[in-house]
Amino acid sequence: MASQRASVVLTMLALSPGIPVTADQLVDELWADQPMANARNALQANVRRLRKLLQTVTGQDGAEILRTASNGYVLDTPAEAVDAHRFLALAGTGADLTGPDPARAIDTLETALALWRGPALLDTSEGLRCRIQAAHLEERRITAYEDLTAARLSVDAARVPVSELRQLAAEHSGREKLSELLMLALYRDGRQAEALEVFHGARARLAGDLGLEPGRALHHAYEAILRQDETLGEPRRALAHSAP
Repeated sequence: MASQRASVVLTMLALSPGIPVTADQLVDELWADQPMANARNALQANVRRLRKLLQTVTGQDGAEILRTASNGYVLDTPAEAVDAHRFLALAGTGADLTGPDPARAIDTLETALALWRGPALLDTSEGLRCRIQAAHLEERRITAYEDLTAARLSVDAARVPVSELRQLAAEHSGREKLSELLMLALYRDGRQAEALEVFHGARARLAGDLGLEPGRALHHAYEAILRQDETLGEPRRALAHSAP
């Protein structure tokens, strides 16, 4: 438990590198559900533990990396040294490149997503601030995957791992963009019937879970696939069959 609380302290500080986090904020994050009379002393013990660990890992003075400041503490490290911040920066850049330069967007977004090693802020998300930040990071992770899929479809539909996309769309059934991308990937692969089935499945889930109809974008994708609209691009197998 002590090591987990030290991890929460480090996470809170790493989420705001170079910016002081007050002792009250840290105490509230650690013990909001079980107030402690000696919470400040317990917090200081966790900070000492972290400083020793940082000194062991970096070879620098732990008190210089994790400094006391403004009635709290500050992690004196650049934002780019924190994976969460690196991911957010790369995901933003990749999203901006998706339209004008999808090839570069693919490289950037793949680099961003490669930073992930599991659920966001694992074992540190009991407190309110960590829970909010973890939810934000997970949301950006899915959005980055959507942007990456869109970029791959722009460059070469064969680069889209359809089974992976299908699984993610099933896990996040409320995200219509994933279903839309899956429909387009299947259509580009010459699997029009499967693409239409995805729409009907998404429609049934939305109706059953939320009592809603699919949004305009998903309907437009469905109708375009029915018409085999040329704006969708020619299915890959159709291209292969028409080759001399």
